[in-house]
Amino acid sequence: MGKMLQIKDIPDDIHRVLKSRASLAGVTLTEYARETLVAAARRPSREELADELAHVEPVASDETAAEARARVRAEGAA
Repeated sequence: MGKMLQIKDIPDDIHRVLKSRASLAGVTLTEYARETLVAAARRPSREELADELAHVEPVASDETAAEARARVRAEGAA
């Protein structure tokens, strides 16, 4: 069983938006909030991403970024 988290003082307009999104997703507000928090926690923060990228070795290539992007898009469409 996971830990309990209670969030207080959510502005009324934000509560309405979240409740509406939960309804559209066919889940309770609690389930929607849980899924949203889990998804956010699984994404690295800017600081974590920057730290990870700082340790990536550069790749030498004769291909420009635009050429690489076009190639990847073409490969994805094939």
